[in-house]
Amino acid sequence: MNARARAAAAGLLTTVALVALGALPAAAGGLPPAPTPEQAASAPQTLDTLSRFFARDGALARTAAAPRVEGGSVPVRVLSPDFVAGKPGAPVARVEFRASLAVASDGQKASLWTVKQAGGWQVVNIATGDDEIRYAELGRGGLVFREPQIDAWYVQKGAKVLPLDEDAVRAVGRDGTSLAAYRERVARAYGDKLPGSAYARKGAAGGYDAAPVPAPAVEEGPGGTVAAGAGAGLALALAATATIRRRRATRAA
Repeated sequence: MNARARAAAAGLLTTVALVALGALPAAAGGLPPAPTPEQAASAPQTLDTLSRFFARDGALARTAAAPRVEGGSVPVRVLSPDFVAGKPGAPVARVEFRASLAVASDGQKASLWTVKQAGGWQVVNIATGDDEIRYAELGRGGLVFREPQIDAWYVQKGAKVLPLDEDAVRAVGRDGTSLAAYRERVARAYGDKLPGSAYARKGAAGGYDAAPVPAPAVEEGPGGTVAAGAGAGLALALAATATIRRRRATRAA
């Protein structure tokens, strides 16, 4: 593996669940909720957790991590099962969580995933890299969403679906495709794997719901607000995401 390939692989580290990392005390119910995603992301307990996260594997000393949260949070949308099923009026994607960018003193980046629980917004996961924030910026002016089954990022602009990364290019081509053609593609790929299908009942690869946060964990409500209830299936769903990211790292190598 050459230096460039090693760097590419390093940039595609897997998603890390906080409890699995040992940074988030399961007995305490995780990090405390806050009134806004930004306040949850920048809370002292979150920054302390980030210090341990950035210091994992000896990357740097925990006391030297000096994590900071930059900018506001962004909504992260994923392909909607209702759209795949052809439900009339269903949008192509739905909000699953909000993401905030965290940066360490050595330049490491991470995405903090927050969902709205009964007591307020809560950080439920840390993912390496800045995919969520970077693609939101790249797709500004449209509706950015992710197809988690292949880890592809797109932006919908009117009746067009345009690719934002190489996985999406492989799926729809560099010039993108029409929204109708994209619906036909995902219906072929996932139509028999939706919740309630024989595929899902067998538990094969988690069914369609092998997404970053299990559906229907988060839904977009009136005025663009987000309501969520992260369930016990989160860790399993994260495992599916990690597998995809490891595959991407292997491909880059």
